[in-house]
Amino acid sequence: MSESTFRHTAVTMSGRDPHERGRTATPLELLFDLTFVIAFGTAADELAHLLAAGHVGVGIVGFCFATFAVSWAWINFAWFASAYDTDDWVYRITTMVQMVGVIVLALGLPRMFASLEHGDHVDNGVMVLGYVIMRVPMIAQWMRAARQDPDRREVCKIFIVTLTVSQIGWIVLAFADTSVGVMFAWVVVLVLVELVGPFVAEHVRGGTPWHAHHIAERYGLMVIIALGEGLLGTTAALGALIDVSGWTTEVALLGVACVALTFGLWWTYFVIPCGDLLHAYRSRSFGWGYGHIPLFGAIVAVGAGLHAAAYFLEHHSELSATGTLLTVAIPVSTYLLGLFLLYAALTRTIDPFHLLLIALTGVVVAIAVVLSAAGLSITVTLLVLALAPWVTVVGYEAVGHRHNAEVLAALPEH
Repeated sequence: MSESTFRHTAVTMSGRDPHERGRTATPLELLFDLTFVIAFGTAADELAHLLAAGHVGVGIVGFCFATFAVSWAWINFAWFASAYDTDDWVYRITTMVQMVGVIVLALGLPRMFASLEHGDHVDNGVMVLGYVIMRVPMIAQWMRAARQDPDRREVCKIFIVTLTVSQIGWIVLAFADTSVGVMFAWVVVLVLVELVGPFVAEHVRGGTPWHAHHIAERYGLMVIIALGEGLLGTTAALGALIDVSGWTTEVALLGVACVALTFGLWWTYFVIPCGDLLHAYRSRSFGWGYGHIPLFGAIVAVGAGLHAAAYFLEHHSELSATGTLLTVAIPVSTYLLGLFLLYAALTRTIDPFHLLLIALTGVVVAIAVVLSAAGLSITVTLLVLALAPWVTVVGYEAVGHRHNAEVLAALPEH
C-alpha cells in the first residue's frame, strides 16, 4: 500500500467514476448529515410551537422557508460530493467549514420564526450568514474542480458564476430592511439564479460524474434523518400523555400509532429502486433531486405535527382536536402524493393501480378527520391516520411490485 492510503494527502480532483462498483456513503458524509439533524429539528420545534399557539399561517410560511433553505443546502453538497469527493485533507477541511455554516443557519431559525410571528419584517440575517458560510466553500470546491478536471472545466465555471452572483445577492438581502413580500420575492430570484447552474450543467454541458446508486443512498439516508423527527414527535406526544394519565392503554395505542405511521412512511420510500432508475435515466435527475425538497419538508412536518399533538394532550394548545390531527394528516398526505409523483416523473409511467392506492389513502385520511370532527380522541384518530401509508405498503407487496419489476426489466442497458 502507498503512503496516501494512510494519509489524507491532497489528490487531483478529476472526478469520480460514475460507474464505480461498491460506491457508498462515506463517514464524512454521515458526519456532515448530523448537522442537518439539528437544522430539521429546530425547524420542526418552531413549527410545533407556532401551531400550538394558533399562529398556523405564520408557522407554515416560516417552516417552508426554513426547510427549503436546509434541504437546498444539503442537496447542493450531496451532488458535488457524489461527483468530486476526494476525501483528502483539503476536502475534509472545506467540509468542516460547511458544517459550521449549517449550524449557524440552524441557530438563525428561531429568530426568523420569531420575526414572522411578531411583525412584518423577516429577521433572516443569521440564517443567511450560515448559508453563505456554507456556500462560499462550495465556490472554492468548484474552482478546484475546474482547475483539476479540464474535461469539465466549462461545467464547473457555470457553477462558479451562478454561486458567486447568488451569494452576493444573499449578502445584500441579509442587510436589507425589506417587507416579508419583497424578501420572499428576492429569495425566488436568487434561488432561480442558483438553479441555473445545475440545470444548464446537467442538460447542456454533459453534467458532472455523479454516481446514481451513491446519490440514491444519500437521499435515502436524508429521508431517514427526516423521519427521525417523527420519532422525536412520538416521544414528545407519549411523554405528554404519560404526564397526564400515566401508563395506560391509551398511551400504548398512541405509541403504536406514531411508530406505525413513521415506519409506514419509511417503507413506502424504500420500495422505489431509485439507484437503478437514476442509473438508466440520468437526464431525469434534476427533477427527482430537487423534487425531494417538499418531500423532506413533509416528513419533518409530520414530526412537528406529532409534537403539536403533545402540546394538545398537555392542554397547552390553541388548536382543536381536529386542527391538531390536520397538522399530521396534511404533511402525511403531501408526502405520499409527492412520492407517487416523483416515481411517475422518474419512470415516465402512470400505473392505474397507483391511482387506486392514492384514492384509498385519501379515504383513510378523510375517515380519520371525520372521526375527529365527530368527537373521537386524538389517540384514536391518529391510530386511524397511521393506516394511510400502509395502504401503499400492502398494495405494493400484494400487487404493485409487479409494476416495479416491469419498469426495471424495461430499463435501457448501459
